[in-house]
Amino acid sequence: MTPSAEIRAFMGRLGHEFKHHELLIRALTHGSIASPTRPDNQRLEFLGDRVLGLVMAEELFNADLTASEGQLAPRYNALVKGDTCADIARQIGLGDVLKLGRSEMLSGGRRKDALLADAMEAVLAAVYLDAGFATVRKVVLRLWKDRLDGLEDDPRDAKTALQEWAQANGMPPPRYDQTGRSGPDHAPVFHITVRLADGREASAEGAGTKRSIEQAAAKLLLDRLEGRE
Repeated sequence: MTPSAEIRAFMGRLGHEFKHHELLIRALTHGSIASPTRPDNQRLEFLGDRVLGLVMAEELFNADLTASEGQLAPRYNALVKGDTCADIARQIGLGDVLKLGRSEMLSGGRRKDALLADAMEAVLAAVYLDAGFATVRKVVLRLWKDRLDGLEDDPRDAKTALQEWAQANGMPPPRYDQTGRSGPDHAPVFHITVRLADGREASAEGAGTKRSIEQAAAKLLLDRLEGRE
């Protein structure tokens, strides 16, 4: 099988040249276009989830020999959660090469978090089957490098932590408003403002998902409330 120029470009962004190109094609095939002779990526997604988990668990385990399980778990969850996988997928343009049925394509499937996250895990499984654990480990650590470098000792879910702070101080949950949007449909930039009932607020702007920008805004406000800014 000779890969298209589009697939070759994607392999370059991914950082792995497949020997068995059919593995990559399967990893990119969504159920909306699958057939008996063209299997979808669900089985690979199942395997890729475990491959990513092992790479991250091993990396975190070795990076901090004094951390307890209670400290390692939230760091691990921050690295392997769907939002993170979807963001990595966007970073390497995975949505552009997804194989989708017409209805899924028209409904914006190339931008959907769930589809991107599942496909990202499937691609990692394909790398693992094509070249082994050492190779997929290198791919993961390169793609996730910024996340690993920026990982906090206590990477709490900022939205949850802010809601807990509000409740502890007798307030209703924070309100999140989309106060702006720009950029193309395939790479939107959101501006989100989070407000507490007492008027305190913070705003964040960036590409990715609305949820990730809400998290960023919540973290900014939480840092102010806790005196870290």
